[in-house]
Amino acid sequence: MNESILPVTPGLLALLSKTPVSLTPFTQEIFLLEIVVAGTTHCPGIREIEPEILPEKVLVLKREPGNPHDPWAIAIHCDEVRIGYVPSEMNQVCSRLMDAGKLFFCRVVSKKWKGQWLKIDANIYMVD
Repeated sequence: MNESILPVTPGLLALLSKTPVSLTPFTQEIFLLEIVVAGTTHCPGIREIEPEILPEKVLVLKREPGNPHDPWAIAIHCDEVRIGYVPSEMNQVCSRLMDAGKLFFCRVVSKKWKGQWLKIDANIYMVD
C-alpha cells in the first residue's frame, strides 16, 4: 500500500473537476482510506470496463445525495462508467467534506475476480 503524499498533477486536477483549476504550490494528495469497492456485481458494464481497471488507475468519485438507498452515497467511476460505490459504513465523513467543496478521488490498488464478483481494492485520497 502506498501511503505517501504524492504531488497532484494538472491532469489529475482536470480529471477531478470540470472547471479550470489553478495549481497552488501547496496542493497535495492526502491518503485517507483503504476500501473494497462496493456493488461491482450490480454494474452492468463491469466485464467490458475491467481491462481498464489497473493498479494506480485514478477513479473519479461522484456524490449521489439523492440516492434512494444511501443519502451519503459516493459513486466510483472508471472512464465515465459507474463501477461501484464507497462502502456505506465508510462514506459519511467523505460525503460531508465533498458537499463542502473538497475534492476526492481514489486510486486502484489491486483487482481480482472471485467467481462473478470483481473485487477492487482502492485507496481514497483528498486533494488539499
